[in-house]
Amino acid sequence: MRRSSTVWVGIVVGIVLLVVLGATLSGDDKGETVSAGEWAQNVCGAIGVWRGELETIVEEVRTPNASAPPVEEPQSETKQGRTGLVRKGLERSIQATDTLVEGIDNAGTPDTANGEQAAQQLSDWASSSKDELEQAQDSLDEEANTLEDAIRQLTTAAGALGTTLASGVKTFADVAASDPALAAALRDSSTCQELRKKEADV
Repeated sequence: MRRSSTVWVGIVVGIVLLVVLGATLSGDDKGETVSAGEWAQNVCGAIGVWRGELETIVEEVRTPNASAPPVEEPQSETKQGRTGLVRKGLERSIQATDTLVEGIDNAGTPDTANGEQAAQQLSDWASSSKDELEQAQDSLDEEANTLEDAIRQLTTAAGALGTTLASGVKTFADVAASDPALAAALRDSSTCQELRKKEADV
């Protein structure tokens, strides 16, 4: 009986160690103070992945026949088909933004004069972006009374994707302008440099 208990204790300890190791390797610094360089690297990495996903989604919604097999023939494309395409794009965008929120929160707080405010500002932007995309998705469930209303509804929902990208660029610029130490870290980080290159290529 004692040997059995010892075995179970060993198993439990092993599981705990694996969980702790996994958390360490995942780079989860949520709630912790980190260097400006580490914060910039992690935040820009998360935003870069998110931006790439949203750009792909926007392109697929804008020109579905060029990026994927058509759901309908171009000459017979219906509002229902286009709405389904936008809805699917919004669903994917919400999932990507949910991952972004987690990535930004897990990046921790940069150890600079305005670090706490900057981290909160980016976190608030990511969370509000997710809320806006969810609202756009919900708007597609509302029944339009006229064709004009239906077109306006669809255009507004699809436009939420582009608006979210634009607001991200502005928020990032505001964060950099708020703290010289953060500005330097965001300038020197390799993931931030890659992010700026993508923005310049758009």
